[in-house]
This record gives sequence, structure tokens and C-alpha cells, in this order.
Amino acid sequence: MASLSLLPSPSSSSSSLSSLHHTTPSSSRLTLRTPPLNLRTRTKISSIKAQSAPVLTQDDLKKLAADKAVEYVKSGMVLGLGTGSTAAFVVAKLGELLKTGELKDIIGVPTSKRTEEQARSLNIPLSVLDDHPHIDLAIDGADEVDPLLNLVKGRGGALLREKMVEAASDEFVVVADETKLVDGLGGSKLAMPVEVVQFCWKYNLVRLQEMFKDEGVEAKLRAGEDGKPYVTDNFNYIVDLYFENPIKDGYAAGKEISGLEGVVEHGLFLDMATAVIIAGKTGVEVKSK
Repeated sequence: MASLSLLPSPSSSSSSLSSLHHTTPSSSRLTLRTPPLNLRTRTKISSIKAQSAPVLTQDDLKKLAADKAVEYVKSGMVLGLGTGSTAAFVVAKLGELLKTGELKDIIGVPTSKRTEEQARSLNIPLSVLDDHPHIDLAIDGADEVDPLLNLVKGRGGALLREKMVEAASDEFVVVADETKLVDGLGGSKLAMPVEVVQFCWKYNLVRLQEMFKDEGVEAKLRAGEDGKPYVTDNFNYIVDLYFENPIKDGYAAGKEISGLEGVVEHGLFLDMATAVIIAGKTGVEVKSK
């Protein structure tokens, strides 16, 4: 791994990050909606260490990562706005910079209704993929990040819109705190979501559990606060997969899941992130391809 001096300059790294984001798939790899990983690419790491050692909460760490990610944003950009607690800090910072005039003429494409509501409350101009199919930069959080910058996303329930927006982006910068780092996807033993149509959801839940029996998976229908099935912005259900052991082959797993009739999307975001900003108790670390 190469060492960088500080946070990579968004302008200087844009071309290289973009080219990796759109790597041509290899014919020998299994993939559905995302290109396979370029194994020859090395992950670059830079660190910005804290000057002192204050006690930081998880929200403090998320805000540190979010503030660094916003440094990638330039006036005039079309931005993909992520969903979740970390992404909310990004949206809040963007609203602040627009209000002070430090940023101008940006357009946000939100990945959920709640992000849309937050952005509107901050007077961030918004659009949709239909009108802005080319996005300069997307910033979002992640539920898991592996050493190759592959991700699990969607515990906030917005995985379909997140994947659509982030796949349309030249650069995809992920913000996370150090608790999201795993050796292998599914390694946190927390949910890996699969969005399914409501029709015969139990049929697909059983098929998903059988598909990953070697990983010791438990499949559960996600419930809302009212105890009823959680319904996404797209009026679908979510089956959460809890892995006892990490997923052996993310590309093969993604292809198999997407091959099930009634599956809308899965939470494996493979070879999509161009940079991951990780906040830890000793500072901010930036990993990029």
C-alpha cells in the first residue's frame, strides 16, 4: 500500500478515481449490476491524526468523516445525497456551506424520502436521475467496509435508490467510523439486506436462507417500529440476512441473489467506492483506489 501525505485532493484524483469506478468487467468473474474488482489496483491509505486524544462519541466520528468528504465537493456539481445517520451529517454540512456562500449552484439527487426532506429543509436544490442522469459525486455511509473497499449498505432501507444513484456517479466517496471495518462482508454479523417484492416474500426468504446455509445464515423479514413489515420507499419488503461466517465470494453471492425471481436489489456494493473516509479515535484515515 502506498502512503499519501494527507487527504487526496478531489480535483487531482478525480480522473483516476473515475476510471476505476467504471472498470470494464472481466469475463471470468460473476457479476450482475456492478463491475468486478480490479485485483491489480492497490488501496492507497492516508491518515490525518488528531492532535490530542479527546473522548469522541460515534456521532463525533461520523461528523469528522462527513466534514472531510464534503471537501471533495465543488460549486456547480451534481451530487448524490446518501441516506443514514452519517450521510445526514454530510447533507447538513452542504446546507451550511450553501448558506454561507462557500458553495454555489450545486444540485442534489437524494437516495430516500427522508434525505429529500432534510435537503429541502436546508434549501438544497434537488433533482432526480431522470433529469440528471450524470452525477459528478455521490457521498454516502456504509454498514460494512472490507479491506478492498467493498461494502454492505442498506440497513437504513434505501439500498435500491442508493445503488442506482451511486452507480450513476463518476466518484463515490464513502464516510464511516472505524466500527464499520470488517475482514469480510457479512463479518459484523449484522444485517445484509435484500429488497424483495411483497408478493410471496416468505417464499424468497426461505430460498435466501437455503442459498447461504454454509455461511450459517439466518433470514428475517424486517419489521418497522409498529411491528408490521417494514416497507421501503419503493413499496417493497426487506429480508435481512445475518451471517454467522463472512460471505466467501461477494460477486457470486450478488449474482445468485439477483437471480431469484422477486428480488429487487441486494446490499452488496461491490467495486463501487472510489474512496472511503474512516474516522477513528486517533484521527481520520482515507483509503482510495
